Formats: sequence, structure tokens, C-alpha cells
Amino acid sequence: MTDYGHDLRFGTFLPAEAANAAEALRLAVRTEDLGLDLTSLQDHPYQGKFLDSWTSLSVIAAHTERISVFPNVANLPLRPPAVLARAAASLDLLTGGRVELGIGAGGFWDPIVAMGGPRRRPGEALQALEEAIAVIRALWGEERSVRFAGEHYRLEGAHPGPGAAHDIGIWIGAIKPRALALTGRVADGWLPSSPYVPPEQLAESNRRIDEAAVAAGRRPEDIRRLYNIAGTFRGDGREFLQGPPKVWVEQLAELAVTEGMSSFILMVRAGGDGDLERFATEVVPAVRELVAAERTGPSAKPRAAVVELAEPARSTAERPLNPTLATPTPDDGTRFSDVRLWDESERPAGPESDLAATYSARQRASGAHLIEVHDHLRQEMQQLRDLVDQVAAGAMDLGRARSMINTMAMRQNNWTLGTYCESYCRVVTTHHTIEDLSLFPRLRAADPRLGPVVDRLEAEHHVIADVLERVDRALVAMVAKPEGIDEVRAAVDLLTDTLLSHLSYEERELVEPLSRYNVM
Repeated sequence: MTDYGHDLRFGTFLPAEAANAAEALRLAVRTEDLGLDLTSLQDHPYQGKFLDSWTSLSVIAAHTERISVFPNVANLPLRPPAVLARAAASLDLLTGGRVELGIGAGGFWDPIVAMGGPRRRPGEALQALEEAIAVIRALWGEERSVRFAGEHYRLEGAHPGPGAAHDIGIWIGAIKPRALALTGRVADGWLPSSPYVPPEQLAESNRRIDEAAVAAGRRPEDIRRLYNIAGTFRGDGREFLQGPPKVWVEQLAELAVTEGMSSFILMVRAGGDGDLERFATEVVPAVRELVAAERTGPSAKPRAAVVELAEPARSTAERPLNPTLATPTPDDGTRFSDVRLWDESERPAGPESDLAATYSARQRASGAHLIEVHDHLRQEMQQLRDLVDQVAAGAMDLGRARSMINTMAMRQNNWTLGTYCESYCRVVTTHHTIEDLSLFPRLRAADPRLGPVVDRLEAEHHVIADVLERVDRALVAMVAKPEGIDEVRAAVDLLTDTLLSHLSYEERELVEPLSRYNVM
């Protein structure tokens, strides 16, 4: 798992057809009105059917006040870097720091040559891109006179300036290994597109960028990871971004916390207002919420439960664990519900712990991170139980007083409880989805002996998903039937039992394997 810790940003990749020139501007303004962060245009100067990107971005910037604009990505062979540097800095000054620079080595060489540009072999194109970035940064610098002698670009005492209003990011649209390595060495960001770099290729691409960054004396987190995305809200969710908003939320949150992708740029078609609005209002807030929850550090443990079984529930047999690793949270046998959805005595156990093994700080952190995530879920579970108690107490008061004010307060309590429960359910579901799709396959590959444990954990995820649905149904019923708080309480009790039991089992079985194989 890799999360570079960048703030999340969301934006649009606008249509650029000249035949419908007003559409790009209209959708850009709509992007800002919906609260998104970025908007962009493709740059194909040789394509006579498209608007010129820099002219269009300037008009868009003049009609907006907050969003950042950038070419996605500037076609270097037809954009001399010295002029490109001045154009970007000038627009950045005029907009108060709202310009970024996506840039690419070029492609489609026949039309580039037809427009008077050079024809470059792949190696030459990458060399030219690296030189161009050096030229651009030099002209954004503070030297009085700049000289640069490259194979493709030269500066003979050029005067820098104007200075930009902020540090403009240079984001490379890279796909192949050498371009990814260049991104790691010199760029501020990586800007791939999902149709060309699907999610399953992100990990390997990020690895190449990270290795190149470290070799160049940089930190991998110095490079922002952006992603142009295309999808539809139709479908069953089996493919990337092909399904309802819930599917988008889970898949994008997973990419943020496991692959470090922190900016998602939606490719919007002309007239695509409906998809844009669903993305902005239903997907973006939930992704922000889920990623924030995953990034939250360890919190206070839940308070002691007040109901205990006469005979504690059986669980995986106690066995010694390596004392140098983080300590799993034990299951103390406390249960709130009489319902049992699985037999804990049938849970398989993984390989025995190597008590003499030593682990690096990075390895120990892998197991500790799992406990930190679980501690956050435990604390949230207790907050959820507290909310149920508060609503139940409010319901008794309202029933006695029968006053309109208290009735309105009761409705507000119901709304708050429902919103919180739905948010929490999304957090749990996404956490489990991330494990099912990313973590568990890696553990199976690292040690086949963990297969039965992973299978059991996945099966329990499905059970917990059903319990979350039960909570949702109880909340819906309570809207029309305030006395239905008892049903909500019963559903939350069952969720407490299943979730806390599951988390303890998972920690017991996975803390050491995660540390040993360092797969997170």
C-alpha cells in the first residue's frame, strides 16, 4: 500500500471541439460552481477541429475565480519551451496563481511534422522533454541571464521572467518505462489517463517513478499522482468506473490509499452535465471522507462494553506472537446481541509466529498500520453506539413532552444518526474492499499457507456487508416509525459483535505476515 499523503483534488478534462466552442467554457464554469478544484483541455495544435488550448484556457481563467487551469498535456514539439514558460507564468500572474503545466514528449508525428514541427524518435523525444523542463525552470528562476546548451533547445543569455504567482507544477503525461523514470527524476507530478494506464498498471508505474526519484536524491512523495478518468454510472461495477456512484467511491478511494493517486480528472463529454454533477455531488465528497478516515491515526479505544456472555465466545486458539511486533487487540468475548452469524471456533489459523525473528522499522510499521486502521474503526463504532443511545433518550423525552420543538429536535437527531451511520458504513465497506482487491491477493502470493485465513476473512467481509445493509434498513424504517430505534439498536449491536470480533481475528492472523512480507 502506498499513500503519498497529498491532498485530494478533483477536476475535469473538457471537450475541445471548435464546432461547439462555447461548451468548454460552459462546462469549466460549471466545474467551478460544483466546487471542484481543476479544469483542463487537451492540446493537439495540429488538429484543426480543436480549439487552441492556451487561448481557451485564458478565456476560461477569465470567466472563473477559483479553479486552477492546465493543458492536459501541452504538446512540446509544437510549443517551444521558452515561450511556453512565459505563457504559463503570465497566465499564472493574471489569475493569481491558478495555472499548472501538464506537458508531454509528443506523439502523432506525421501531423506534427505537417505543422512544421520536428520528427523525433522515442529517445530523442524524451531527451527533448528533459531539456525543455530545464529551460522552463530556468526562465522561471531569478538569474539575470540564462544560458543552456542542449541537443534540442538552447538559451543564449535569455532574460528570465515574468515570475509566476506561485510554484507552477510540471506534470508529465508518461506511460512507458523511460518516461516514467524521467518523471521520477525531474517532474512535480505524473498525469496518466485510465484508458491508456488502467488501474492494474498503476503500482508498477509508481514503482518505476519512485525508484527513479530515490536514485536522483528525491523523495517519492515529491511527485503528485494525478489520474484522468473515464467511466459511466451505468453497469454492475465489475469494471473500472462502470456502475453507480458507490462503485466510483470505493474504486477511487482504493486508488488513493493503495496507489497514491490524489487528483482525479473526469473526462467530460459535451452535454455531460448529468455525469459531472453526480461526480461532484455524490462521488467527490464520499471519496474525501473515506480517504480521510483511512488516513486518520490511532484513536482512543472504545469504552468497556456493559454486556458480557456467561461463556466468552470461542476464537482462534491463543498462541505466542513475536514480542517485537505491534500487539493485536484481543477479543474479550463481550457480545451485545444474541444472534450469531458465524462459528468462531471454526476460524482457521495461519503459520506459527517466529518468536526469534527480527524486523526492520519499516516491517514493524506494516503490522502496526493495520491496528491503527482498526483502532479508528473501533472508536467510530463506539461513537455510533453513543449516537444510538442519545437518540433513544431523546425519543423518550419527546414522547412525554409532545412538543413541536422537541419533535423537530427528534427529527434532527434522526437525520444526524442516519447520516453518521451511512458514512460509517461506507468507511467499513471501502476498507474491506481495499483488502479484498489488493492486500489479500498479495498475502496469498507471498505465503500459500495463509490461503484458508484469507478465505475466511473475505467470507466474514460479506457477512459484515449484510449487517451494514441491516443497519441501513433499520434507519430507513425509523424515519416513518420513530419507535423503530429498538430495531436500529439491535442492528448496531449485531454490527458491533461481528465487526469487533472480525477485527481481532484479522489482527491476530495478519500482523506478523504483514510485517514479514511487507505487502502493505
